[in-house]
Amino acid sequence: MTTSSHGARVFEGKRVWAMSQDAFLGAAALIAAHEKDTAPELVVGLARGGVPLAREAARILGIPAVEIRARHNISDLVGIQATGEVEVDETALLAAIVGVQRVLIVDDICGSGATLQAVGALLSGAGTSARTAVLCRNEGADFPLDCWVWSIADWVVFPWEDKPPSHSTALRHPRQVRTAQEAQ
Repeated sequence: MTTSSHGARVFEGKRVWAMSQDAFLGAAALIAAHEKDTAPELVVGLARGGVPLAREAARILGIPAVEIRARHNISDLVGIQATGEVEVDETALLAAIVGVQRVLIVDDICGSGATLQAVGALLSGAGTSARTAVLCRNEGADFPLDCWVWSIADWVVFPWEDKPPSHSTALRHPRQVRTAQEAQ
């Protein structure tokens, strides 16, 4: 399935954020703790960036994780804009949710929300309830996330990507998740 979306991402151009492995693990633990009461049966990680979060959150929650290809970035290079065209491996997604009622969809970042929206629409069409969580939410995103950890307005380099530039700024160790209710 391919869908199209245009987001209003914000890039101030002031810095490149660098997320450490420790900050990532702390954020994953906060997201898992926040979502525990919603009783997800499966964590869907949007490949590539959401897969580490899916694996860690699923490990903490004691449930399975699956990775689904759903992306619209053509490269991980710093500052490269997304295409707005989202490709989702619909066959793999629908096969993964057979018999599942509650899913947690995770990704590394919500820039426009296009990938989360595309996967969520497929899950909803299949009668599966989905919640969304990401590590970072771009300040220009208007997608209604259930939770995230950092609000950002510049590029982020994640621990599983190439080494960040020497002039990058470290993201602080997280203390809490943010929710749509808090953002209003």
